[in-house]
Amino acid sequence: MAQITQFYGTGRRKTSTARVYLRPGTGKVVANGRPLEVYMPREILRMDLLRPLDICEVAGQFDVIVNVKGGGMTGQAGAIRLGISRALLEVNPDFRARLKPLGFLTRDSRMVERKKYGKAGARRSFQFSKR
Repeated sequence: MAQITQFYGTGRRKTSTARVYLRPGTGKVVANGRPLEVYMPREILRMDLLRPLDICEVAGQFDVIVNVKGGGMTGQAGAIRLGISRALLEVNPDFRARLKPLGFLTRDSRMVERKKYGKAGARRSFQFSKR
């Protein structure tokens, strides 16, 4: 029987979708063909999306290859984090006990509310004029 050389997880957040592949390696992270430091300049977002690897104590054991599209930086970081968490479950189902209480396996379902007619935005009204 062939040994699995790659683990996969899909993550979504707002309008972003991330396809995450974990391969045994040295811990390098590539997003859309670029190093993570180049693709995502905000350090706080990079730390947040790599937390599942730290919690499962496998940082440096896997290379992370990410294809992500849609949304902005925050949405993409959240999508990548969920994708990494789901891929880690494929590596070892026992990681669920560590990831679940921290909310890393929960899809954040919040989306932008749509604009309504007769309003300036989703809820904001136009300025009222008495005369």
